[in-house]
Amino acid sequence: MLGAAVAVIAVVIVGVVQAGGGSKGGDGPKLSLAQQRAELQGAPAELAALHAQASELLPTDSKTLTARIAALRAAGHGVVINKWAAWCGPCRLEFPVFQRVSVKLGKQVAFLGLDSNDNADDARSFLRQLPLSYPSYEDRSARIAQQLQAGKFFPTTVFIDPRGRRTVHQGPFNDDVSLEQAIRRYALS
Repeated sequence: MLGAAVAVIAVVIVGVVQAGGGSKGGDGPKLSLAQQRAELQGAPAELAALHAQASELLPTDSKTLTARIAALRAAGHGVVINKWAAWCGPCRLEFPVFQRVSVKLGKQVAFLGLDSNDNADDARSFLRQLPLSYPSYEDRSARIAQQLQAGKFFPTTVFIDPRGRRTVHQGPFNDDVSLEQAIRRYALS
């Protein structure tokens, strides 16, 4: 009987943690596109070019994205690529975290979105609801995600440091601190 009670408690705790209970994910302040752009003024040219495409959903192929990543790295910037989809509940919960952290660190590191296995109209609608300070690339078939080794799970974040070292994190970032720590460790080191 005690074993069954412990198992139930463990399942509840895991569920709360996975749902982001107690986190700042969707519960934290959300920023308008104008607020984000104002905060990011004065960013280096390569990063300012990303901010100029804030919340856009860009068509792509692997060469386009690969070239952009290479140019950002050549300019000395680490890159954070967040694979998401409008239909993905954990992605929706983590979006405000990416919104806030991309503004806080957007003058130091490049952020890119990768909208995979999604409907473009749904993705654009979602980006209007919760704008990001950086563009997202369309990846309908998830081929680009596969090339980035972003796995099959949603969300997934790929960190690439300026030397090209790649680290993959599967699952959502539930709070700003966790994402900031990962960026400092894997993209800015």
